Amino acid sequence: MRRVVYLFLFFSFPFILACDEEFEPVSQDLDFGFQPLKLGNYWIYEVEETIHFGENDFETTDFFYRDRIRGTYINDARELVYIVERSKSTNRQTWVKQLDFTLQIKNNSLLRTADNRTIVALVFPPSLGLKWNGLAFQALGKDEFEIESVNSSSSGLIDIVRVNQQDLDDKVTIRDVRFEVFQKEVGLIEKYDEVISYCSRNNCLGQQLIDGGSKVWMKLIEYEIR
Repeated sequence: MRRVVYLFLFFSFPFILACDEEFEPVSQDLDFGFQPLKLGNYWIYEVEETIHFGENDFETTDFFYRDRIRGTYINDARELVYIVERSKSTNRQTWVKQLDFTLQIKNNSLLRTADNRTIVALVFPPSLGLKWNGLAFQALGKDEFEIESVNSSSSGLIDIVRVNQQDLDDKVTIRDVRFEVFQKEVGLIEKYDEVISYCSRNNCLGQQLIDGGSKVWMKLIEYEIR
């Protein structure tokens, strides 16, 4: 019986190695340092959230998010995908899990998938004025993202990029302002999402009275990159 077990392990060992290596490698020719991906990396954000329920009816809360890379898997296309666990806290002592989302490098792009919705958060190598379809990996839809501004180090290399996802405010019906900021060797350092609707009734049209919507502003305060 022991000989059978040894033989099984001997013949299956190469197959196990092959499975571990059977995924599409990420190109090393481009700088992907604007989103370090490694097990154990984490980022803690200070968050301000405002929910608008109607005219002059809103609620603002302050809390913290912690995003931690907790695992990986190989998808059906043999690509390496990173699992990120997001937890929430009011005191940075007790954390409650909120959701899992994934990060992946594909076609020189950083993909972020949450709630079955994938966006192209960043394209490599980043450069000022670079534009792409943020919904390129969704079946329907188009949303143009653009690197709106960059900061460069003393050596002249780009080390911070701001991605403008949307900047719309017609001051009559809707305000939609969304952007993200990435820092080299750190990752996402700021995220701003504000989508609100204005009152469009005849007695308030054009007065910019908020009818509903939300604003979420995340700013990085702590991180660990391994």
